[in-house]
Amino acid sequence: MKHSDPFVQQLQEVANAVMTQSMQEVIKYSRESGYSMSHLGALMHLHNKGVSAVSKIGDHLGITYPAVSQMLDRLVDEGLIQRTEDPSDRRSKQIVLTEKGMETLHEGIKARQAPLLELAERLTEGEKEQINAAFE
Repeated sequence: MKHSDPFVQQLQEVANAVMTQSMQEVIKYSRESGYSMSHLGALMHLHNKGVSAVSKIGDHLGITYPAVSQMLDRLVDEGLIQRTEDPSDRRSKQIVLTEKGMETLHEGIKARQAPLLELAERLTEGEKEQINAAFE
């Protein structure tokens, strides 16, 4: 839907182009790394939360407990996450990122940010200052 304000319309077009390119880069990274979008989503969830229960990761991704448990098995095998006992409930497991998991996640984030960096490289310092001032 086009907006009546030409500035808003242009801003929407730029945002859509950047988001589309960003998602394409994440999907490409997902294929190249061999990790699904769900794997990367779980790593991002752990990055944001620090520690999480298996059920919370499943809720975040919208998948069942058995499905998330199986998915996490692979991430444990790959050394990206670690399962530990929950000190308050020994029946529950806590999931945390490992150093390798953090590195893998950072590679995915770099892929996602690549289109913005490419755009920034095309702009002059003056253009960057103008855009920065407008955003502030």
